[in-house]
Amino acid sequence: MSQPTPTREETLALLKTYNQSESLIKHAFAVEGVMRYMARKHGEEEDVWGVVGLIHDLDYEQFPDQHCKKTEEILRENNWPEDLIRAVISHGYGICTDVKPETTMEKVLFAIDELTGLVATSALVRPSKSVMDMKAKSVKKKWKDKRFAAKVDRSIIQRGADMLGVELGELITDTIMGMREVADEIGLKGTP
Repeated sequence: MSQPTPTREETLALLKTYNQSESLIKHAFAVEGVMRYMARKHGEEEDVWGVVGLIHDLDYEQFPDQHCKKTEEILRENNWPEDLIRAVISHGYGICTDVKPETTMEKVLFAIDELTGLVATSALVRPSKSVMDMKAKSVKKKWKDKRFAAKVDRSIIQRGADMLGVELGELITDTIMGMREVADEIGLKGTP
């Protein structure tokens, strides 16, 4: 018998057990928002995709050198379903794990994890400091400037878009739309 999907409340409590950093928690909310949006777009289970997005960086604050490996351990100890554990750790493919994203959920998580950072940073330099009035072309302009959000690995985002078989512009638009739904929680409602 497979384990039930943890609730959002259980997932958030677990996340906050290992993470106190406001920026990491906002990142988790951003990824969750985009995952929920994408689940609806693909006709998938929104709550499942949401908890996977919310918990994906569980170990990052306390165990950055063991990223994904420690998460796998912790989720197993908390009786998470194996398919969700696999989805979470697949976002580190080619970086810190060799678990290749195969399902649509895994490919989306891989593609949008870094992208939420680029979208957030791009929003913060706008006059409105908001994702609410932002378009993909603003992010694409920033994409070309390698010094802007230099820590964002654009090759991972591109590889994710390729895995999904979508244009970069569409992926950026979807990411913005998902982040708009959680703009208050992630501090990017701004003043459009």
